[in-house]
Amino acid sequence: MKSFSGKALRWEWRDGIVELMLDREPANEIGTVMLADLEKFAAAIKVLEADTAACIISSAQKRGFSAGADLRELYHGAIGLPEKERNAGVRDFVERSHAIANAIDAAPFVTIAAVHGVCFGGGLELALTCDIIVADKMARFGFPELRLGLIPGFGGIPRLKRDLGNAFVRDLLLTGRSVNAARAQAVGLVAQLAGEGEALKVARATAAQVTKFDATTRAAAKKFLKPIPYGELKQEIEIFCELFARPPVLAALKKFVESTDIH
Repeated sequence: MKSFSGKALRWEWRDGIVELMLDREPANEIGTVMLADLEKFAAAIKVLEADTAACIISSAQKRGFSAGADLRELYHGAIGLPEKERNAGVRDFVERSHAIANAIDAAPFVTIAAVHGVCFGGGLELALTCDIIVADKMARFGFPELRLGLIPGFGGIPRLKRDLGNAFVRDLLLTGRSVNAARAQAVGLVAQLAGEGEALKVARATAAQVTKFDATTRAAAKKFLKPIPYGELKQEIEIFCELFARPPVLAALKKFVESTDIH
């Protein structure tokens, strides 16, 4: 499937490059609709890989790359359900998210995230699956999950630890504060800093450079450079699910939904 247009994203293949555009209002929150479309992309990787050198993931939404998990959907889907059923639903969602992230992480072609605006929570976790992050100078990155009594649940901690030093990883996670693109580049999270509105343009130039190299060598280099921490990823799922089962988490989600509900 070299082109696709779904409810939350679309992609198109051209001249060895796939461009995947996240496009779900208001800020590409990752809920069941986004997850279903991302699963379609993950399933298409095997078809695409034979003649694909690079894939760019970007956003059509003005607010940014992605604000993270759809907390409103998560909350409304959890309330009213028996505890066992609620916890099973959350585990299924997290495991599906991990399967997608692992598929993108392991793709033999080069993956590039072109980031602008907010890149928080699950959105940052999606960007972390990519080999290269190109960021608009106005982009911001963060993991606010601890404010809800949770940890990142889509593979964020193991991937952040894989790529960056412990001091930055702990500061970002344990404070819940966001960082700007310049700081993200300084610590090695962002590979290339682009002018405002230029992230996709820079990502396209990078992808064009990637197409010049031998596919077998590229795939071997990527596999060697970027091992996937499967053991830690499985551990993250267990910790996330254990934390989600605690009553304070539902209370925090309820507070968030009520404080941001415009109705």
